[in-house]
Amino acid sequence: MPVIIKTKEEISKIKDANQIIARLYENILPKYIKPGISTKELNKIIEDYIISQGAIPGTIGVPGIYDPFPAGACISVNEGVVHGIPSGEIILKEGDIVSIDTVTILDGYYGDAAITYPVGEIDDNAKKLLEVTKKSREIGIEAAVVGNRLGDIGHAIQRYVESHGFTVVRDYAGHGVGKAMHEDPCVPNYGRKGRGLKIENGMVLAIEPMVNEGSYKVKMLNDGWTVVTKDGKRSAHFEHSIAIVDGKPLVLSKLD
Repeated sequence: MPVIIKTKEEISKIKDANQIIARLYENILPKYIKPGISTKELNKIIEDYIISQGAIPGTIGVPGIYDPFPAGACISVNEGVVHGIPSGEIILKEGDIVSIDTVTILDGYYGDAAITYPVGEIDDNAKKLLEVTKKSREIGIEAAVVGNRLGDIGHAIQRYVESHGFTVVRDYAGHGVGKAMHEDPCVPNYGRKGRGLKIENGMVLAIEPMVNEGSYKVKMLNDGWTVVTKDGKRSAHFEHSIAIVDGKPLVLSKLD
């Protein structure tokens, strides 16, 4: 499918959807990310907030291998990479890391962003994992300029991550965002400079490195959704939705 170039009006609407997630991540969730809370309770807080802002939680009912996704957020703990199903049986404990990936629909346009939080005090390697993953997202965004190609984004992310002794997940990638949660193009977090589609003004992209402590290999659990590291080591996930405006990236899911 061809890449859908957005107008400035459409970019503004996509930003409105993303700003709900930005407020959620900056102002709401930090008060609740602590030992003793279940991922089901976190999901309820997320769904309630999205609805309170006049939006729809975009992940509810997304078709899966077996069953539709049942919740308003994907919540993945420690070795969880993406698409973790919230559960009353998964209780956060001191030293965990928890990745939250949220999608909103507002006036027919989608927002999409992810963040990994520390739960209480975490060990030094977990701190480094979060710092490197977050920084790799920013480095990927910096490469998203007119004149570059998608491979330049993936190359920048991969080079930075691997220089710090971590690995980039290859089975899942960033993507276009707009009137659908996932639009073309696919935006891998690894790659070669100068390869792939040319970056153009009006593109809206989700840049979302998933970074593993050990091997980049992952596996899906029997629920048909939850993706975990194959070696059981930890994974972090940071995502922003951006638009290419006047040749440069504009971060839509960063709090104004």
